[in-house]
Amino acid sequence: MKLVQAAWLMSLCLALSGRAKDPEAITIAELQEHVTYLASDAMKGRKPGTEEARQAAEYIKKELKKCKLELLGGNGLQEFYVVTGVEPGIENQFSFRGSEGRLMEDFTPLSFSASAHARAPLAFAGYGFHIETDSLTWRDYDALDVSGRWVMILREAPDGGAPNSGFEPYTPLRKKVAVAKDRGAVGVLFVSGEKTDQRDALLPLVYDDSPGTAGLPVLHIKRSLADQLLAEAGQTIAGLEAEFYRNKSPHSFLLGDTLRASAEVILQQTRTANVAAQLTGNDPLLKNEFLVIGAHYDHLGLGGPGSHSRRPDTVAVHNGADDNASGVAGMLELAEALAANRKSLRRSVLFVAFSAEEMGTLGSRYFVDHPPAPLSQIKYMLNLDMVGRMHEEEKVFSVGGVGTAQGMEEILNRLAQGRAFTIKMSPEGAGPSDHASFYAKDIPVLFFMADLHEDYHTPDDDSDKLNYAGQKMIVDYILDAAKELANRPESLAFQEAGPKTPPRGRRFKITLGVMPDHSAAGIKGLRVSVVDPDRPAGRGGMIKGDVIVAIDGKPVNDIYEYMHRLSELRSGDRISVEVMRNGQKKILIVDL
Repeated sequence: MKLVQAAWLMSLCLALSGRAKDPEAITIAELQEHVTYLASDAMKGRKPGTEEARQAAEYIKKELKKCKLELLGGNGLQEFYVVTGVEPGIENQFSFRGSEGRLMEDFTPLSFSASAHARAPLAFAGYGFHIETDSLTWRDYDALDVSGRWVMILREAPDGGAPNSGFEPYTPLRKKVAVAKDRGAVGVLFVSGEKTDQRDALLPLVYDDSPGTAGLPVLHIKRSLADQLLAEAGQTIAGLEAEFYRNKSPHSFLLGDTLRASAEVILQQTRTANVAAQLTGNDPLLKNEFLVIGAHYDHLGLGGPGSHSRRPDTVAVHNGADDNASGVAGMLELAEALAANRKSLRRSVLFVAFSAEEMGTLGSRYFVDHPPAPLSQIKYMLNLDMVGRMHEEEKVFSVGGVGTAQGMEEILNRLAQGRAFTIKMSPEGAGPSDHASFYAKDIPVLFFMADLHEDYHTPDDDSDKLNYAGQKMIVDYILDAAKELANRPESLAFQEAGPKTPPRGRRFKITLGVMPDHSAAGIKGLRVSVVDPDRPAGRGGMIKGDVIVAIDGKPVNDIYEYMHRLSELRSGDRISVEVMRNGQKKILIVDL
């Protein structure tokens, strides 16, 4: 009996001693513990505004409080509102000549429509363009007074989305509405030609990540409804579309019918919050300067249309273990380690878990617009986003923003010496994560990221797939960088490294179904980090890690040349794609 008791006591002591870890040490066990909780099915994908997102925020706040940090605002929450969805109201109506349109069957309001009604005559304004450039002239409103009228407009352009189309910048629906509004229209009806959408499906009522409305009612109607409105002029949508494609010239006219229609769009707003806490430095002067260490804690919820899921037809928990429970776990471990070392820190450190990053970096944008200290006092921002899937063999991760401060790259290279990994550095400060909000305010930034993978923005981004040992390597490195930046006598001077906002890409009708590896610096061609097996490239045999060097015999040296090659392709084409794979060139046949 005594032997059993002694063995039990020894086991208990060993267990307790194993838990009493050095608070300055980053541990795999705690990284995994944080990720497993935040990315559990019970958290339902941490969509902003949900109860589960609130629980995630409370968890983060509790962990920061354990480190004896000062919770900002008293409760550590910086609250703001976001739009999480959109739905039609009861005041959506459509009637003319005694006929009634049926909501969601014959017509639907668009998400950016104003909630308004109008009783007015009609006009048909072709594609709704007013274009006058050196290479293209197309003015649908010449000699057409649409003041006080509903305007019917075709979607897209009269060239079927031809490569390098001059129409492309003018085809967004919001732009067409703005042109009609400038000419006095009281409402806009969009309709799809057969070449745009043979099925004539109504556009889904999905929030487009922009809270601004058009200022007038905007509806999408079926061709059958449009043809009834055009009957008095002896026209049909099919006939008009064929004429535009044949003649390549505008054809607009007034209609006599009076349309009574209204739109009501209800934006579903909810409250969410950034979580923030401060570790105050010890230097009498430098403690008034701040280093921000941040990571977003939100994800895509249950996915579905409009969620940015790469499987928009699948409704399932998108756990977001790597994106971005991994970054939050790293931030929490950094908070614990730096707090344990607080007496040696000169500058203060703000730890921030951002909400609504997946909705367009809304949390970080709100933070820099409502900072807890003057922005001039924030000297650096370190952003952790997807740091959990370092490749176990290659041991490579990327750091962006190294060009946003003079001397930053030299510091990072020095700190990397002797470590068991390779860093791909890029100078640009803008990018698809929260650091971009700080860079736009002239604050030096660093963006830490491991590797993109096939599970990105899918329900398969689970905690058991993370490389926690690799994650620890990255966070250990960030810890040393944070100490260096927090303790330097002089802060590094900001410098621009690329545009403040990423350039808007062209909208392509053709995609290969791959995700470029933006961290693959110095590679001639376009390295592929994710391949969708059900899209053209995947069906053609492309795999992760392939480097695209040519399409149809035309070279692809970088992402810009790749985008240009895409713009030359059409649906139904069969193309050859040359890739480099393990040092050997392979030619893949891809059907679009």
